[in-house]
Amino acid sequence: MSEPTVAVLMGSESDTPKLEPAFDTLREYAVPFEARVLSAHRSPDLVAEYVKAAPSRGTKVFVCAAGMAAHLAGAVAANTHLPVIGIPIRAGALEGHDALLSTVQMPPGVPVATVAIDGAKNAALLAIQMLALSDERLAGLLQEKKRAMAEAMAAKPPIV
Repeated sequence: MSEPTVAVLMGSESDTPKLEPAFDTLREYAVPFEARVLSAHRSPDLVAEYVKAAPSRGTKVFVCAAGMAAHLAGAVAANTHLPVIGIPIRAGALEGHDALLSTVQMPPGVPVATVAIDGAKNAALLAIQMLALSDERLAGLLQEKKRAMAEAMAAKPPIV
């Protein structure tokens, strides 16, 4: 599995630490990915070129993280038919609320699935769930993880 199945894009290199939970989760499930810094505002042509070429490299899902104006996920979704998951990043005076609204309020016909502010782990898991629709190995791993979470909860003693 050398081809990147998931493309993780971020609007700024400073977003990298907030994406580590996504990278860790994709590695845990052995899902190949590539991560790139691309800006919807500073390099819109490069974003469009990258997105349009991504399927030829094996990309099946995009995960896009951006703060403040957060147009990266929308710019990606405008240039592909593949699923796009947006991660609003906590930044600026509004602490990510502006990014959340920019990411979730896409116009009809240009969907972007959106996770919580700084929700990198859930974005990776959602990408894995999408891939699991046609990958029995991933489906089995996800089912096992859900079972283990349920067992861990059931094993907790009462608080009082």
